[in-house]
Amino acid sequence: MVERAAGPPIDECARIVLERGGARPEVHIVLGSGLGGIAERVEDAVEVPFRDLPGFPGTSVAGHEGCFLAGRIEGVPVLLQSGRLHFYEGFGAEIVAAPVRVGRALGAGTLVLTNASGGIRPDLVPGELMLVDDHLNLGFQAPLAGPVHPGEARFPDMSRPYDRKLMALAEDVALAEGIRLTRGVYGWVLGPNFETPAEVLALRALGADVVGMSTVPETIAARAGGQRVVAVSVVTNRAAGLGLEAVDHEEVMVWGAAAGEKLGVLLEGLVPLLAADEAGGPGSSG
Repeated sequence: MVERAAGPPIDECARIVLERGGARPEVHIVLGSGLGGIAERVEDAVEVPFRDLPGFPGTSVAGHEGCFLAGRIEGVPVLLQSGRLHFYEGFGAEIVAAPVRVGRALGAGTLVLTNASGGIRPDLVPGELMLVDDHLNLGFQAPLAGPVHPGEARFPDMSRPYDRKLMALAEDVALAEGIRLTRGVYGWVLGPNFETPAEVLALRALGADVVGMSTVPETIAARAGGQRVVAVSVVTNRAAGLGLEAVDHEEVMVWGAAAGEKLGVLLEGLVPLLAADEAGGPGSSG
């Protein structure tokens, strides 16, 4: 019998979050680098730091606080995750996928992922928002490697990893709020170094519109457990070789904060629609 690598006790972690937060979330939202300001939009927020959960490590990346916030957005119970865990920090698959599994154990049927990304497509300049329509796993890591996690499929279908119906809802909100929102392909690389110009050219040739260091492992773990996923990339810099300046994390943080207001407006309008659609039962196009 193959033994599973040590990971957080998901049910125990979910119990702690539920006891402190007091309500089961309908939507789990993950915030990317520099997007922590959106947490201010959560009503009646109760913070649960990762360090208070057994088996959870703290985060080591600036702009990733490492905590759950249980509260409400527009009256809808949500689990907001400020900060995420990355393979490049040295964590294994069980750790990287743990926050998604905790959200699912709490009852969140929908996962909203946000990320900071480098724009490759010419129109995706800093400050733009892009719905992730598909992705490329170029991190060459498998978040589902090892024994099958309880409640997850061994071979999850990834023909439509991002839910088409939820994407359409996001576009409706963006249109109503006057927010430009395009669709595109997210290229996941392991990091933590930024890409070389030659790598960016290769990514463009492969079909990537933006590039980043997250989101894909979480999407795979969520889809394996039957959750619906919608993801928004915040373009924080032009990818290497396409801009005039060198890329650094401070630039990512600055543009993430600047675009955070638009993303916050989008999420406030979207969350009630996601919850209503979830309550409608089966029928997702994702």
